[in-house]
Amino acid sequence: MILPAHLLIRNGHLCIRDHDTVLLAEEYGTPLFVTDEDRIAANYRDYHEALTSRYPDVQILYAAKANGNLAVLRALASLGAGADVFSAGELHLALAAGMQPGCLLFNGSSKSRADLALAVEKGVVVSVDSFDELHQLNEIAGMAGAQAAIAFRVNPALQVPTHPKIATGLETTKFGIAHALIPAAYREALACDNIEPVGIHCHIGSQILAVEPFVQACGVMMRIAAEITDMGVQLRFIDLGGGLGIPYRMSEERAPTPEEYAAAVMPVFLEGIAAAGIRPSLWIEPGRSLVADSTVLLTRVNSVKEAYRTFINVDAGFNLLIRPAMYDAYHEVVAADRADQDHTVRSTIAGPICETGDILATDRLLPALRAGNLLALLDCGAYGFAMSSQYNSRPRCPEVMLKGSSAALMRRGETIDDLTSAMQPLPWQEQDTPPG
Repeated sequence: MILPAHLLIRNGHLCIRDHDTVLLAEEYGTPLFVTDEDRIAANYRDYHEALTSRYPDVQILYAAKANGNLAVLRALASLGAGADVFSAGELHLALAAGMQPGCLLFNGSSKSRADLALAVEKGVVVSVDSFDELHQLNEIAGMAGAQAAIAFRVNPALQVPTHPKIATGLETTKFGIAHALIPAAYREALACDNIEPVGIHCHIGSQILAVEPFVQACGVMMRIAAEITDMGVQLRFIDLGGGLGIPYRMSEERAPTPEEYAAAVMPVFLEGIAAAGIRPSLWIEPGRSLVADSTVLLTRVNSVKEAYRTFINVDAGFNLLIRPAMYDAYHEVVAADRADQDHTVRSTIAGPICETGDILATDRLLPALRAGNLLALLDCGAYGFAMSSQYNSRPRCPEVMLKGSSAALMRRGETIDDLTSAMQPLPWQEQDTPPG
């Protein structure tokens, strides 16, 4: 198995730089998400250097939905990142992390009036997704005596090589306004009393392992940018979205690097802004490619069962990592406490959830395992804890952050009390504790 540079095998154990995952599991328990802040910082710097070496005015907006832990947001804020936020909760977390309102974009196809009012109150640019939303925002901004800064989200109607559930730039998707209607949308915005169009935005999908779709999307955006500039829109930024994937199957897949992304996309961007006679800021929205490979999910073997296949039953399930069940996603698996042993047993990793689909990995060659062994699922930093749940009334596990030689909890494990803390007793139900 090919491991990324920050993971290594030492004395038979999987280590994250100087940290032995077996010792981390013993200290904090399992299941356990472990995140390397230094890896996130390195990924961010790769993007920043690749883009700013070609154009100085770049703002990286982290896709907060990928991993919304406040510690992750703070780490990125300290490097200069803003955020693409998709809810009031993500907006509040981004501000709490120290991100500036002017470096946030409130995205989404179904914002409530409360969402729009919050964006106006905080001075956050709204990526407007429909004509209806534009008029609601104009009304809300007028009631607040404010101007709402907006971009329209463009649907470029592009086919992209990714799972259909995360392809967001298809003609049939719920996201954005059809690219042919975008000039009319900006004319409408210019006619609104309380709207200031300042940008343009698109996002074509997630986990894309080729640069050509991003080049095509950029071409669409630059054509539209020139057209709306001619009608009087003064673009402060052009947001090309995110979506660059990572190689989950490390021995079989290869993902473009930020340098390769920049080398392909930036010539189209630079030619486009030169033709339009503008110098807007370039915004991009990486999420998965910033944080996914920073994190492993450690899980303890509960039992081994020889049945139709060899089932390795572990204490983490799709309540903590739903991607395999939801997207048929692949995560590499390492026997964290037997990492140097021969991989001779074809095994399927099964979680504790009462669902047949609670399978984290199928038919993987691993060492012979027994109860008590420790496994690590790799690349769990994006859409891992962020998509977790309390299904089967299972409290969610802790998260630990590493930085240099330090390790600390960035989220404690939940307890049974956390499961019931928001539940309310009903006046017509018996309040006495049942016997026994």
